[in-house]
Amino acid sequence: MAGEPVEVSAPGDRGRVDLPEQESSPVWQLAKRLLLALGILVLTVALVYFDRGGYNDNGDPDNRISLVDAIYYTTVTLSTTGYGDIAPASEQARLVNAFVITPLRIAFLVLLIGTTLEVLASQGREALRVLRWRRRMGQHVVVVGYGTKGRSAVDVLIGNGLAREQVVVVDSDPHAREDAHEDGFAVVVGDATRREVLRRARVADAAQVIITTDRDDSNVLATLTVRQLNPEAKIVVAVREHENVPLVRQSGADSVITSSDAVGRLLGLSTLSPTLGTVMEDLLTRGEGLEVAERDLLVAEVGSPPQSVPDQVIAVVRDEKVYRYFDPVVTRLARGDRLIVVRPAQERPWAPRPGTHGETVSTESDD
Repeated sequence: MAGEPVEVSAPGDRGRVDLPEQESSPVWQLAKRLLLALGILVLTVALVYFDRGGYNDNGDPDNRISLVDAIYYTTVTLSTTGYGDIAPASEQARLVNAFVITPLRIAFLVLLIGTTLEVLASQGREALRVLRWRRRMGQHVVVVGYGTKGRSAVDVLIGNGLAREQVVVVDSDPHAREDAHEDGFAVVVGDATRREVLRRARVADAAQVIITTDRDDSNVLATLTVRQLNPEAKIVVAVREHENVPLVRQSGADSVITSSDAVGRLLGLSTLSPTLGTVMEDLLTRGEGLEVAERDLLVAEVGSPPQSVPDQVIAVVRDEKVYRYFDPVVTRLARGDRLIVVRPAQERPWAPRPGTHGETVSTESDD
């Protein structure tokens, strides 16, 4: 737990919790062990065949050791079966068996047993990791769809102090899953319109849910399902067409962003005024120039007009309603207000201005 083509996962994969890998691919690890085991077999066969004159074949009247005999002897020796029909007779062959073939036998057995144990241990570790992850999850952020919009949304959250462990990505696209793993997020594999998939993402315990799939109909269905599972979560949805905004809101979304309208408006503003377009792009770009943020009102700012606050106030949130800074209702700032401000990107967007961190935040309960 950031459009690419969607490849629906196999039925057995739906709802699987897929945590970021901490080691190399298990397939590559198994392939290396198989190649190493094959190498031990080939080396032992070569040793026995080149020293075939020092071996006796009790089942052959001519007492000759062929390549097939060397392969046979190697397999029964490395597997510790040892029928005794072919045995080293000369001192040289016995020394080679004692100091070369025996260590190879031990290495071969360790390799086979170790691979089996590692597979079992790896499965156990993964199950334990998922169990611990489930226990830690709560008040986290679920991101449905890790395309360009999903990645950008998560970047903003991480840039404002959210821990990566508190983000869960839900996506069925293998490419998106790889991107999320590279970024250090847990992934629940599957279709976010399915209840079981969302349950595995612990949507019922989530604080926020961001829905950014490539289809508006999927966004509507995912929003309905999320709202049924979690009536309290804040749901933010991105849609392609403005005409779908009322439908998404009726489905339970708290905020709906129309991506096509936003891009079109930015293009129009840039055409009319390139400088205005530059400023708007600056406001939408994280970590550069200017940032738009929401912060608490400080005690020292109570009773002041919005224009006198050190930050550039563009709106005031009072009683869960947003007022523009010039609205007569917010001529004077009151306890419990929150400010929507524009400030330098170098400052923490959600904190008071530098130098005011020691001041008391104003709340409605203050005397």
